[in-house]
Amino acid sequence: MSISPLLTRGGLTRPEKSELLSSMAIFQDLSPEQMESLDSSTRTITVDKGRVVFEPDTTGEGLFLLKSGKVQLYRLSPEGKKFILDTVGPGTFFGEMAFVGQGMYGAFAECIEPAAICVMSRHDLERLILEIPMVGIRFMETMAGRLGGAETRLEDVAFKSLAGRLASLLVRMVEPGSSEVAGLTHNDMAETVGTSRETATQALNDLKSRGLINIRRMRIEIIDMDGLIDVAETYLGGNASRFPQEVGLPPPGRPNR
Repeated sequence: MSISPLLTRGGLTRPEKSELLSSMAIFQDLSPEQMESLDSSTRTITVDKGRVVFEPDTTGEGLFLLKSGKVQLYRLSPEGKKFILDTVGPGTFFGEMAFVGQGMYGAFAECIEPAAICVMSRHDLERLILEIPMVGIRFMETMAGRLGGAETRLEDVAFKSLAGRLASLLVRMVEPGSSEVAGLTHNDMAETVGTSRETATQALNDLKSRGLINIRRMRIEIIDMDGLIDVAETYLGGNASRFPQEVGLPPPGRPNR
């Protein structure tokens, strides 16, 4: 299996790699012996921030298992406009589309933080699925969850205003038990919901003016989660004509739930 010369081999100790593999849901049905075999068949790489792991037309040779860091998956229009598909964090995998489609990754994968990654070859994954069918079932369960998320985002783009899409993004991104979404710039949010940074900033400021969020540097503090969910669940009407309605905000004076 070839690895880009921009990526560096190593970076994980054997115990760290074993911990990563055993923590992943798709491998939870493996015996200790099978886990040992998996450990020996995978390779580790370290990737600097800003490096691209693969591009859309790269032939899929491996599944990438993320130990640390964050990886952004995105596509570019012919004009260079960026659309973020997903941002994945530690304990999950990416690059799976090459295994179920035309054999290519279909997107860019760029590390937005320094990352430590295990790489599993296509041959080893296929062999493991044949030996342990539950691995294939777990793999498809994860794929189904991601497909459901993609369908939700597509519905947002088709039927929701900009503020509704941003509110929906913030509701999805907030960690359980937290009231903040950290690590996203206005540009990241704009590229995720399909608009310009300036327009996204305008809509975020309107959400702030309604008392739903506070805007900090590289983080959004959610002040009124019920109100934000209200906006996230608001669909476009047929006769919206002014910006507050167009961006999906409730009319002035409407009490929060």
